[in-house]
Amino acid sequence: MIADAQRLREEREADHFHDECGVFGIHGHDEAAHITYLGLYALQHRGQESCGIVASNGREHIAHRAMGLVADTFGEKTLSRLKGRHSIGHVRYSTAGESLLRNAQPICANTDGGPVSIAHNGNLVNAVAIRRELEGRGAIFGSTSDSEVILHLLARSREQHMEDRFIDSISRVKGAFSLVMLSDDAMVGARDPSGFRPLILGRLDGAWVLASETCALDLIGATYERDLEPGEMVVIRRGRLRSLRPFVRQAPMHFCVFEYIYFARPDSNLMGHNVYAYRKVLGRALAREHPVAADMVVPVLDSGTAAALGYAEEEGIPYETALIRNHYVRRTFIEPAQSIRSFGVKVKHNPIRSFLEGKRVVLVDDSIIRGTTLVKIVAMLRTAGAREVHVRISAPPTVGPCHYGIDTPTKQELIAHEHTVEEIREIIGADSLGYLSLEGLRKTAASELKTGICDGCFSDEYPVPIDVDQDAPQLSLFRAMEDEPDPG
Repeated sequence: MIADAQRLREEREADHFHDECGVFGIHGHDEAAHITYLGLYALQHRGQESCGIVASNGREHIAHRAMGLVADTFGEKTLSRLKGRHSIGHVRYSTAGESLLRNAQPICANTDGGPVSIAHNGNLVNAVAIRRELEGRGAIFGSTSDSEVILHLLARSREQHMEDRFIDSISRVKGAFSLVMLSDDAMVGARDPSGFRPLILGRLDGAWVLASETCALDLIGATYERDLEPGEMVVIRRGRLRSLRPFVRQAPMHFCVFEYIYFARPDSNLMGHNVYAYRKVLGRALAREHPVAADMVVPVLDSGTAAALGYAEEEGIPYETALIRNHYVRRTFIEPAQSIRSFGVKVKHNPIRSFLEGKRVVLVDDSIIRGTTLVKIVAMLRTAGAREVHVRISAPPTVGPCHYGIDTPTKQELIAHEHTVEEIREIIGADSLGYLSLEGLRKTAASELKTGICDGCFSDEYPVPIDVDQDAPQLSLFRAMEDEPDPG
């Protein structure tokens, strides 16, 4: 038993199941696949390693999944073959070692109740235990994604109707999930009882839309209706929406505050609050906690922009974009044969020397994870002539991993878990270092967001306990297109 528990802990610490994702769905639109493509385009920041779209014409599901970005994956030829008035889509960012086509979503299967496709954002903390149980009963998994657990539970459910099977499956899993499911004639959206991850409801030309963020609604011209509430499930069929509360126990609200701090797009509204505006609030709170005499406030683009503006306004210090980011850098690039010092940082950031020479700089970012990038950026500013570099972080120290769907390193890799603030200051080479306090973060959440938050990565307090205890065959109703080239 001890060995089994240790093995499960090691699997979790290896981030075997973690996904950062964006989901989108539309029900009842003549150009469903095209609209889904645009929705995923707006949600690309939530996942850049794989993407997929499934369309339903009421009889069969037609899917296309591929590694890479949405714009590189879907051409007009592919989209024209995704026929049907209902569609769901997914963008995914996986952890190292699990960037595989077989883990791309939506995941699809045929059941005795018809074709089913699911797109999942979040992380199931009991996925390993359920997977072992299902494998012991003969289940064969085609991926290493926790999302497939839900599909297997649904397929094995003894409930008669598909939405009851869906309820049966999600009632067994624990953790964070915002799900969009497509059956033969219905689209279903569901959010876990704690509400860790966002899920938005909108309307477009009479069609219903589900999306991870409001920025997707803005791009397609849809109107925002509301956020799905924690523990809510909506069933959309024949143009009508029903709202259900399938969970026996409703948990307190624990919305992921890191969505606001970093992950969501600044132009999105989550739970009725604008992301950009809240980041400025965090910057103002940071300035009150850690003021400094300086000549300018400089953001680490793009994650520190709004917080830096808030800091500058609160302190009355000029805001300058004196560190330029190259927005055309992919996750990987070819380095020159002759080593260039700090090439990986220089290819993404470059300082404006004439602005920095002899200046006292406040460098603002949203977080420090491993610290390796900031070491190089601080050194870069000094090389460019900055007289002083004071680093300010608009969140508390990241001391623990996220178990609910944000890809973060293990505890041992987190610089704040291993070192004090003063030690981190010395490591990154700053003249001073100030983090927003956990109390300050919670105070802003209470006053601005007015909702319960999950801050486990900062507090090491997790609201839902963490359990430590070849693609599936495709039948005639599911036609896979993921291996076909798309010249269009």
